[in-house]
Amino acid sequence: MSNDAATETQALDGPRQEPPALGLGASLPPADARAKTEGTFPYAADLWAEGLLWAALLRSPHPHARILSIDTAAAAEMPGVRAVVTHLDVLGDPSYGRLVADRPVFASEVVRHHGEAIAAVAADHPDTARMAAAAIAVEYEVLDPVTDPEKAFEAEPLHPDGNLIRHIPLRYGDPDLTGDVVVEGLYRIGRQDPAPIGAEAGLAVPRPDGGVEIYTGSTDPHTDRDLAAACFGLEPDQVKVVVTGVPGATGDREDPGFQIPLGLLALRTGCPVKLAATREESFLGHAHRHPTLLRYRHHADSEGRLVKVEAQILLDAGAYADASSESLAAAVAFACGPYIVPHAFIEGWAVRTNNPPSGHVRGEGAMQVCAAYEGQMDKLATKLGIDPAELRLRNALATGDILPTGQTVTCPAPVAELLRAVRDFPLPALPKDIPESSWLLPGGPEGAGEPGAVRRGVGYALGMVHMLGAEGADEVSTATVKVHDGVATVICAAVETGQGFSTLARQIVQETLGIEEVHVASVDTDQPPAGPATHGRHTWVSGGAVERAAKMVRTQLLQPLAHQFGMSTELLQITDGKITSYDGVLSTTVTEAMDGKELWATAQCRPHPTEPLDDSGQGDAFVGLAFCAIRAVVDVDIELGSIRVVEMAVAQDVGRVLNPAQLATRIEAGVTQGIGTALTENLRTTRGLVRRPDLTGYALPTSLDAPDIRIVKLVEERDVVAPFGAKPASAAPVVASPAAVAAAVRAATGRPVNRLPIRPQSAVVTAGA
Repeated sequence: MSNDAATETQALDGPRQEPPALGLGASLPPADARAKTEGTFPYAADLWAEGLLWAALLRSPHPHARILSIDTAAAAEMPGVRAVVTHLDVLGDPSYGRLVADRPVFASEVVRHHGEAIAAVAADHPDTARMAAAAIAVEYEVLDPVTDPEKAFEAEPLHPDGNLIRHIPLRYGDPDLTGDVVVEGLYRIGRQDPAPIGAEAGLAVPRPDGGVEIYTGSTDPHTDRDLAAACFGLEPDQVKVVVTGVPGATGDREDPGFQIPLGLLALRTGCPVKLAATREESFLGHAHRHPTLLRYRHHADSEGRLVKVEAQILLDAGAYADASSESLAAAVAFACGPYIVPHAFIEGWAVRTNNPPSGHVRGEGAMQVCAAYEGQMDKLATKLGIDPAELRLRNALATGDILPTGQTVTCPAPVAELLRAVRDFPLPALPKDIPESSWLLPGGPEGAGEPGAVRRGVGYALGMVHMLGAEGADEVSTATVKVHDGVATVICAAVETGQGFSTLARQIVQETLGIEEVHVASVDTDQPPAGPATHGRHTWVSGGAVERAAKMVRTQLLQPLAHQFGMSTELLQITDGKITSYDGVLSTTVTEAMDGKELWATAQCRPHPTEPLDDSGQGDAFVGLAFCAIRAVVDVDIELGSIRVVEMAVAQDVGRVLNPAQLATRIEAGVTQGIGTALTENLRTTRGLVRRPDLTGYALPTSLDAPDIRIVKLVEERDVVAPFGAKPASAAPVVASPAAVAAAVRAATGRPVNRLPIRPQSAVVTAGA
């Protein structure tokens, strides 16, 4: 896999300046990199406390059932068991939810999905806790599950709120207009699991004041605190969430339904209680990517220019609402892709079923529709006899164009430039030009196929995502910067989930104050809120708050010197730890200027407001947009249906490169996650029952599946409304890469490829085809 993003960008754009050693633009390594690689970094699963008890959850074996009785007597009487809690022990709100409080802490009357929590046990040994949980006797009346989202509209309500979570009808333009050429398609996207590196774990410690502290890998600690406090019947200040090391996150890392039983047990027993989920529990408990059904009809003129897009989008939310409303808004708004579409009519629904819960996963909503609209563009290209890349160029969105939501694209949108970059990048060598010993057949190094059955395909995809929250979300973050004895400390509740915020915060302070040694404090809910670690928020909002606080400290530092020399602070600069004036009269070090003082400042960053989509799907719902173009090259064994991704060429608009090495890693990770979506990842269910919820039944891409990833162009056209002008980098390649792989398989086989992940039978070509 190529990590040389800078070299490949130079080849297209000419030589770049040597990156600085510190500050913005430097490839500053993460401060915790050594600890993580050596295995000494502390995660929640490593925590310990005196008098520790162990917790276990009893989960439903059925996707849909009525609970007739729950008998905990046998479990409570087992030696070593300290507490058993059910819905009767929830002292506050019985249900929780980030947007809609529709999910019970423990099922009481009805079970709505496989793995739903029914009771929890605390015991002096983890095996005792698990055995006690298994000893709880639950009598069920098994009900027929509703697992087909299309049937949810007519099915009996699965929840008091009904089965329909949200419906968005988007209306833009003339509904009666038709094009010279029309293509239709039906597309299905599977259920992708975030599959975090470490399964959920946490420790709850009761406090003398009747409150509780929860130590866990939360990505949104203040929201988790508020949800937990409401369920405990406590005030928010009686609950503290302390963020431990997060072992990777591509969406919501921790389900509050995992933390709340933990806190209840700690409050009930008066002892610290630890819970470490098994991988099976992790698969059953946390949210997944929404499985989606999409029907499309594209109208175009004879030159291939889009006239109208009609679509129906159905998201399977699983048993509870979670983030489905947000995901649906993104899916509907981006249903036409980064293309100019003068007329659009989109119907979007999110419905409850008895399938596993769905929620935040990187690129939610946008990824599903990208696979569908790019499939439609390939169909149009075939029908019109136009090169697929050329067809996309004729319709590419640009700054100043209008989305079907009526929102004008005011941010940089170099879509055509990105596509040309990947199109013009040299293709990898064909197998005939490679020694046979070096040719990897589809299926791996020991591929079972025959070289004569292998066909190569090239496919393109353009992806777009929104930055920050949407539809009126109050995006705000607070940060404090302190400087003392030549060392700076950043205090901000932005959780480091692997996206690089801690490194970015250090770079911002280095750039602004010229101080090399910068520490980022650990996160807990005693700090002001910074919001969730989703949609690139912390690069923009939390990074912006750190920058503002650092600039305030900079002013405090420079004002006495400027006053002493009779000049304004704007005439002073800080470089490499030295303060100099424009005329060279003043030259001193930051340490000397500090003179033993402690300086600090606190600042907030709040982007411009957005608005909800109205009843016609119209509104300025997004703060900003990011775009990505990917060209996929695949080899397909048309007899076996096995697929090998040979190369992924990526061009992306990033606004500004803040950390070249970190940016390349984020893009490569996003592409690899997208390849998993395209080829292997699908959490399969049978009538609502999760099949093989483990890492052997759920196939993640490995290093052998990762192709050469060529970052051929990074467009640095700064977004003027974003701090530093930077855009988030991870979600856009996740969105575009599955569609690009599907397009390449279509090119190799001539098959429609309308389902992700791509099944082997979808890539098999019969004799004579």
